Amino acid sequence: MPAVVIDGEKLTLGDVERVAVKGAPLRLSARAVQKMRGSRHLVEKVLSSKEMVYGINTGFGRLCQVVIPRGQIQRLQRNLVVSHAAGVGRPLPSELVRALMLLRANVLAKGYSGVRPEVVEILVAMLNAKVHPVVPEQGSVGASGDLAPLSHVALALIGKGQVTYRGKRMPAARALKMTGLAPLKLQAKEGLALLNGTQAMTALGCLTLLRAELLAKTADISGALSLEALLGTMASFHRRLHDVRPHRGQRNSARNLRFLMRGSQIIASHRDCPRVQDAYSLRCMPQVHGAARDTFRHVREVLAVEVNSATDNPLVFPEEKLIISGGNFHGQPVAVAMDALGMGLCSLANISERRIARLMDDNVSQLPAFLSSKPGLNSGFMMAQTTAAALVSENKVLAHPASVDSIPTSANQEDYVSMGMTAGRKALQILENAEMVVGIELLCAAQGVDLRSPLKPGRGTLAAHRAIRKHISRLDEDRILAPDLERAAALVREGEALRAVERTVGKLL
Repeated sequence: MPAVVIDGEKLTLGDVERVAVKGAPLRLSARAVQKMRGSRHLVEKVLSSKEMVYGINTGFGRLCQVVIPRGQIQRLQRNLVVSHAAGVGRPLPSELVRALMLLRANVLAKGYSGVRPEVVEILVAMLNAKVHPVVPEQGSVGASGDLAPLSHVALALIGKGQVTYRGKRMPAARALKMTGLAPLKLQAKEGLALLNGTQAMTALGCLTLLRAELLAKTADISGALSLEALLGTMASFHRRLHDVRPHRGQRNSARNLRFLMRGSQIIASHRDCPRVQDAYSLRCMPQVHGAARDTFRHVREVLAVEVNSATDNPLVFPEEKLIISGGNFHGQPVAVAMDALGMGLCSLANISERRIARLMDDNVSQLPAFLSSKPGLNSGFMMAQTTAAALVSENKVLAHPASVDSIPTSANQEDYVSMGMTAGRKALQILENAEMVVGIELLCAAQGVDLRSPLKPGRGTLAAHRAIRKHISRLDEDRILAPDLERAAALVREGEALRAVERTVGKLL
């Protein structure tokens, strides 16, 4: 796999996925090394003078007025890292830790943090060796950056704390020795540079968004299968209808739905039926799915900027010989985007659950109750819909925006915080619930299509149906549903259902 080269300027969300999820190697560009040396020279110049500059020769936060003697600068940086490693809760998954490390390395490589190239080089080396710091998920308020999560990463760089390596949890010092790496000895400003930034919430955002974009396309697939099973009409997806309300997401979703059901015998079988309109959960799929897509596109724009942004404090500008203290570490842009991401995901799951509910109800579906060929003796998919209902209701609680909250920290120096890490964690949980709900819809809609046999669905939906049946058999007699639901969610999460469709009808938008 080709190496991803970082320079602080051109990292993409696709690069994040390649390194964090697929394990692509990482390399630091020569130009970035030069830029870092330039800003480091200015930091060294400040150290040689008697000038007081925050983060270089002062205390931190509320203690910024305390001047630190030069002989204690290295101790100051070490103390900062160990004192701020106060995270609690479950460890973040390794792919999120990898994304976090990559993003921090890229920001430092931008050349405005005043650190030596060695700081980025050890991050790169640990990623390539797959040495992953143990980073607790709770403890960040997203103001001076994600201080606690980033501190646990910095701990590992200096040979402290815990890491995972080759599937085992062990002291960082041991893993570094096993991989031939020497612990980093922090110099002036380097501890602070490793801690200040939005990389934990941004890592969560990147990996959650990539799965959300996959989910949006798969929701079109599950919705199309449901519409066919429920004998719905394709009239509401006509291109002219959406051209006169040309929201990009809406038009793309409508186009997908037309492509998916093209050639459907089921749709053709009831073309002259007396039903005039379908329920909103069927008729308004482009409008609802499309709004989520447009939200995800906005979130992508925010994250694309953030992954290549300097979020340290203070920032070092060697060309102008300036060191400026500001607030680029504040997570509000990402926090608001993560809340929006969660709300978009909620709507996809909510409307999916409503379609599942219609499939269960023989009063509206014209199918056997709960999609069972022998209802009464068998309960069919009754509890699958109940599970979906539980998940969407949980999502509604989780969707309350974290970014509207704030709580003062650091003796009121940090008196307005973003709660971005909380917003990101909630968005990920909403995503996981939504993937399960759409998986349940795929499963139930496939059963509904089976019950319309011998009529066949459209080319795209038939491909999806075959992908489902490759892993999950038709439900003829009651069985334990939990394994089926997990397999269905995996078809969504891992993109297998989408790939099967796109091999048949081409790329969905």
